[in-house]
Amino acid sequence: MCDLCVINAVKKRMLETGSADESARRDFLKRAAIGATIAAGAGAVATPSLAQGASTVEDLTHELHPDFPTFFGESGFSMDQLYNFKDNGFNLFTYNVNEHTGTHIDAPLHFSADGQSVAEIPVENLVVPLCIIDIASRAESDADTQLTPEDIKAWIASNGDIPDKACVAMHSGWARYVNEARFRNSDDDGVQHYPGFHVDAVQMLMEETGAVGIAVDTLSLDHGMSPDFATHYAWLPSNRWGIENIANLDKLPAKGATLVVGAPKHRGGTGGPCRVFAMV
Repeated sequence: MCDLCVINAVKKRMLETGSADESARRDFLKRAAIGATIAAGAGAVATPSLAQGASTVEDLTHELHPDFPTFFGESGFSMDQLYNFKDNGFNLFTYNVNEHTGTHIDAPLHFSADGQSVAEIPVENLVVPLCIIDIASRAESDADTQLTPEDIKAWIASNGDIPDKACVAMHSGWARYVNEARFRNSDDDGVQHYPGFHVDAVQMLMEETGAVGIAVDTLSLDHGMSPDFATHYAWLPSNRWGIENIANLDKLPAKGATLVVGAPKHRGGTGGPCRVFAMV
């Protein structure tokens, strides 16, 4: 619908509302309330979280804004308001965004010539078991630490096998620095320092598990000082995905949660900001 059509439709609705027949309005509201009740009941029956007994939904998404830290250090997001409610009767913004800004997904195409675009990732691979490997105590004293095969083996020893089509997430505790310069942790030479997945760890996940995703609470799947993006180049071309800048992993158990990735679906996209949450 064109913008002018929207404006005219809003004006017409505002004018008509004041002169509407009261009995007709009451009848409409009555029927709407009945419909809403029926829809709510149907939704409750169909909601997987209720059927599976989930009692908690945890938001794992940082709020996106122009000052959100980025890998390259430049703002990756901006908004411009085209219409406002006072003058136009509705609000509407346009926004410009770097695909890899905020809490976002890396699609296989990001680091491959012909991998899946973000629109091509099967939806069944975006609602998956979540396995959280905690390396926060080590990261506290060593910003350059990496999640290793030994960490994966230790998790399996304590929690059992990694489920098929799981997302394995690194909890380094780095999310608490998201509003500080330490989140990028760039030194005088411009080298960044924060944890990530060791390439041997993702090789192990590909060879020995059916995991389809990995996630980090830092700016990159690779640790900050990586000179070659080895983890990106090993993991993503296998048509597996990654999430960067995930939040609130400390509020979830090591196993048992279901991760839901609300990935964008733009044709040919290499990733994009997404709403990520977990059901426990």
